[in-house]
Amino acid sequence: MASHNNKHQNHTAHIVAVDMGYGHERPAYSLKHLARDGEGVIVANNYRGIPWKDRFLWESSRTLYETLSRAKAVPFVGKYIFGILDQMQEIQPFYPARDLSHPSAQTRQIYAAFKLGLGRDLIDRLRDNPIPYITTFFITAFMAEEFDYPGDIFCITTDTDISRAWAPLDPRKSRIQYFAATGRCVERLKLYGVREENIHLTGFPLPPDLIGGADADIAVKALRRRLHVLDPRGVFQCKYGKVVSRTLGETSPPRSAPPPTVLFAIGGAGAQKQLALTIMHSLRHVIARGEIRLILCPGTRLGVAQWLERYARYWNLGSALGKNLIIFAAKKRKIYFEEFTRLLAEADILWTKPSELSFYTGLGLPIIASYPIGSQEEYNLHWLHQVGGGVSQPDPRYAGEWLIDWIESGALARMAWHGFVEAPTHGAYRIENVVFGKKMPIEELPLIV
Repeated sequence: MASHNNKHQNHTAHIVAVDMGYGHERPAYSLKHLARDGEGVIVANNYRGIPWKDRFLWESSRTLYETLSRAKAVPFVGKYIFGILDQMQEIQPFYPARDLSHPSAQTRQIYAAFKLGLGRDLIDRLRDNPIPYITTFFITAFMAEEFDYPGDIFCITTDTDISRAWAPLDPRKSRIQYFAATGRCVERLKLYGVREENIHLTGFPLPPDLIGGADADIAVKALRRRLHVLDPRGVFQCKYGKVVSRTLGETSPPRSAPPPTVLFAIGGAGAQKQLALTIMHSLRHVIARGEIRLILCPGTRLGVAQWLERYARYWNLGSALGKNLIIFAAKKRKIYFEEFTRLLAEADILWTKPSELSFYTGLGLPIIASYPIGSQEEYNLHWLHQVGGGVSQPDPRYAGEWLIDWIESGALARMAWHGFVEAPTHGAYRIENVVFGKKMPIEELPLIV
């Protein structure tokens, strides 16, 4: 068993995720610079040489997840079908404080799958090089411990609040260490029986390429530009200009500001493709006039991208494609995550379901949140409202009206500012500090629940 105080000299780790939706791979790719050379991000349910039995068990659960996620859109029966998934992931009310360490039925099912050998092959492949094992999914953390991985095991929470499923069967005896995305996750893990010394409040790992080190030089430069683009009439600047200048330094408006760029992310299960169509239709006139730039990103769903492009041409937006209207999908997930990070650098507004992307307000991106799907996203949306970095979408059919109003009134600039100030930005660096004992001068996060 590895020592909890062990600090690793070669500064590499096994970075392990699963490809169920995008929510567990996205934070893993923010840590890909720590991955062992030639190994990259390991996808535990889809790696070369995975036993057929493991693939079958993983594929069955992923198919169920994606089917139930999309089912909510089915008239009449959809909400009841989706309720099955939501009940599996249910987060109990936080108050009153009480012992919630008793394992859930879901946790018992997970450990029953280990009895069938789920995960043994992967851990056996990794054990000969017992560098830190950092994973973004609770099942892959549990299986590393269950099959006695000899190195340190770390698990990153990927929502603002978490269910009992994130804690192992016997949390008080477990050696899994957690990187908590929020103070609420810290307190949840304690209620679930995880020992306090195994919990580190780091924040969610955002891409270092969008941050720029301890001083967040890249994020600050992007925010300076964004605040001008999102405040064309100077409403926000008039009220907050002095405090912004003290934090970001003096800035002057660009000579010719580009149109605001809205990035709409379609989730991994593909449940928001109809919303993407509605947004494009609502914004079609302001896109054609060059007043808004829209990026639609259906991930790896090439068919959805082609479907959206057909509608774009039907609505006479063919000449805007590749300019003020970008529709991007990738053949491979690795390419998607890399390109999505690049597109985020261009974005001024992020429109998404309140998934793990809610944390990206910490980059100074205002979030327009679509309707939450499940209790985890409801908690994420509550957190977004709490930090002031995002807002629930009004009727998307009229986005061409209310979005322009929000820009001209400086409302989105205010959300960008609050997100940057209130939400964690340096999660990836804090994780690196804990795992490798690296001393980067980053302020500690306050325990806000």
